[in-house]
Amino acid sequence: MTLLRKTLFNRTFVVVLLFGLSLFAVAKDIIAHPENTETTHNNYIIYKHNFLNLIHQHTLFGPEPQYYFDLNHYGPVFGLIMAPFALLPNQVGVILWVLFLTWVTYYAIIKLPLNNFQKTIILLLNVNAMMGSSGNVQVNPLIASLVIFSFLLIRNQKDFWAALMIVIGTAIKLYGIVGLAFFFFSDNKLRLILGLVFWSVVLFILPMAVSSPGYIIQTYKDWLPDLQAKNAANLVSYRGNVSVMGMIAKIFNAQGISNLYTLIPALLLFGASMLRIKYWRNKQYQLLLLASVLVFTVIFSTGSEPPTYVIAFIGFGIWYVNLKRPITGFERFVFIFTLLLTGFGGSDLFPPDIRKNYIVKYALMALPAFILWLKIVHEMLTRKFDEETEENVLQLKPVAANA
Repeated sequence: MTLLRKTLFNRTFVVVLLFGLSLFAVAKDIIAHPENTETTHNNYIIYKHNFLNLIHQHTLFGPEPQYYFDLNHYGPVFGLIMAPFALLPNQVGVILWVLFLTWVTYYAIIKLPLNNFQKTIILLLNVNAMMGSSGNVQVNPLIASLVIFSFLLIRNQKDFWAALMIVIGTAIKLYGIVGLAFFFFSDNKLRLILGLVFWSVVLFILPMAVSSPGYIIQTYKDWLPDLQAKNAANLVSYRGNVSVMGMIAKIFNAQGISNLYTLIPALLLFGASMLRIKYWRNKQYQLLLLASVLVFTVIFSTGSEPPTYVIAFIGFGIWYVNLKRPITGFERFVFIFTLLLTGFGGSDLFPPDIRKNYIVKYALMALPAFILWLKIVHEMLTRKFDEETEENVLQLKPVAANA
């Protein structure tokens, strides 16, 4: 048991597991089908053609069935990010893309203001989520990392660069705008605001260097109706809309109910949790807000799919390692429930009939995450952070020799 614990919580082992399983998830189809040089990873082909369409000034949002199915919903800035990968052979590019996403996520987590054991736990908890995201070649780990970087940079009084992280995230998938939630932690709010304006202008102009001003202006005009159409499709999608609103609509067959009935109370709760001004400089309070933001972004978005939950699961890990020790029975329940249903709900841990006919059909991955988010909000509203000591912090305790 001692050996198992030492291995499981060993940083090197966890990092090898994280990168190894992410690599396996993306490489298994390439190994199984080496003759398919165009790669079976449809999402990667969509990302690649974001860049190719950008430089050839073709519409970013129209169908291209000769290359991929589904549609691209990412802005022109994303094409610039994909450029180094898009220029490579597909089988090489897709692997390097996934490894890049895994490294960025790893780097963001190890930079959090936590002790080494806490960081290792977060990495360990996210191994399965990262593997699922990597298998789908999703961009979501990058979005989560940009949100974390914006938090870290504001906390370290580097507001100008924090603004860049927020603008990049927003320009890719709009989710990045949630980085504005850390505005109140800034010691130089004017610098942050000016940085947002500056980087918005720079990133609006930058894609013009490989296309043209008229094309970029038209692309942004086309983006809004594309996102509106995507949102409408999400509302009736079987696998999509894995959100609180989607769960309610699917369980109660209430597709006609307005999402505002859920979103407005959620936003009020979220806002209320940020009102404890005296704790704005408290590290635990700040980290709980980061966890809340990462979970909120997913569970209240109609665009959420099972792989999107890699964003929320990083928030889950941050919440868990910041719990006041010893944890309560209810906190243990929330941890296990979230780990099993949200973390593994889309995997083979559950029999296919249960997974397809209940978990996916009724968007039940959102249920534990919603309970988790409510727990985070409750902690932010009620926890006495200034009374906590080192004894209340999760740390690696030595194991007795005869254990």
